[in-house]
Amino acid sequence: MSFATWWLYVAMVFVISATPGPNMLLVMVSGARHGFRAAMATMAGCLTALLGMMSLSAAGLSAILQTFPMVFDALRLVGAAYLAWLGIQLWRAPAGATDMPSDAALPQSTPAQRFRQGFLVATSNPKAILFAAAFFPQFIDPAQPQLMQFVILLLTFVVIEVSWYAIYAAGGQRITMQLRKPAVLKWFNRATGGIFVGFALLMADIRK
Repeated sequence: MSFATWWLYVAMVFVISATPGPNMLLVMVSGARHGFRAAMATMAGCLTALLGMMSLSAAGLSAILQTFPMVFDALRLVGAAYLAWLGIQLWRAPAGATDMPSDAALPQSTPAQRFRQGFLVATSNPKAILFAAAFFPQFIDPAQPQLMQFVILLLTFVVIEVSWYAIYAAGGQRITMQLRKPAVLKWFNRATGGIFVGFALLMADIRK
């Protein structure tokens, strides 16, 4: 892998990671509802899933998806159903409290549960699956030692992805004080819930 190839990878990962999607929206919502530190559990769940998929890609995930396209379709539909369920939970979350919003707006509120939520959303995200299976392997030169290339690309991805997670979580935290107002909280719940349902509909319509 040449230096120019690595820079191309950096540029493309930067844009892909910055693009709003289910992972980033979940991190932002977690930051808004629970604070930046609590959102780190959500970030860890998303990142663990992505690193796992990229590792599987190095072990031949792309070949599996090409041989068994129904695997991709199954993941896509399960992910769509999960995002729709999550969106409905957010839409229906109570917004009548006058104190700091409770964790009831998210179906899971403990760090372990937020980690699981992030893991499930990232695992079922077709964009993440396609990134790991189709995009990521293209930057590994089979004529050179592959382990070091894999490590370099993986660490590069982690730095960029975590940076964007932090930006989205901090952005969510900035609106925390506004969420003390029931009317704003109700709008926030319905807006984010509707976006998750929209992601679910788009995900269900994706074709490999």
